Amino acid sequence: MDWHQLLNKARLGGRSAKDESGRTAFLRDHDKIIFSGAFRRLARKTQVHPLATNDHVHNRLTHSLEVSCVGRTLGIRVGERLQQRQLLPDTVSATDFGDIVQSACLAHDIGNPPFGHTGERAIRAWFQERGQHFLDMLPAHQQTDLTFFEGNAQGFRILT
Repeated sequence: MDWHQLLNKARLGGRSAKDESGRTAFLRDHDKIIFSGAFRRLARKTQVHPLATNDHVHNRLTHSLEVSCVGRTLGIRVGERLQQRQLLPDTVSATDFGDIVQSACLAHDIGNPPFGHTGERAIRAWFQERGQHFLDMLPAHQQTDLTFFEGNAQGFRILT
């Protein structure tokens, strides 16, 4: 693996990362997700728990925060093992791994519609069966985005 390519601090659009004491480019990515409207809107989406034994149902924001805590720890542990084996460049730390995994965990539900995969199928079916007249006004690649709607791809569009 080319860690220099995979874990570089360059940003989309060819922009270089800001040098800021105490905050790596990876930690700034994390903060951008936390402060984004898309992330905060997860508070209004229920995390589906079939056959719940009580009335406690939490939202996707809480779920994403919980997942990010576990992901950060796992990322740091993987980073530590890679460092012990001297497989990482000097510019990358174990905590960088934790920050990257934590950010991915925070963002993992951002593009998903209500009702998760069932919602994805509903969007696809509606555009394929009833919404064709809306598609006729769009370029082919945008039509495909709706007739084959996929929440993870939508999440990448929102994040970038």
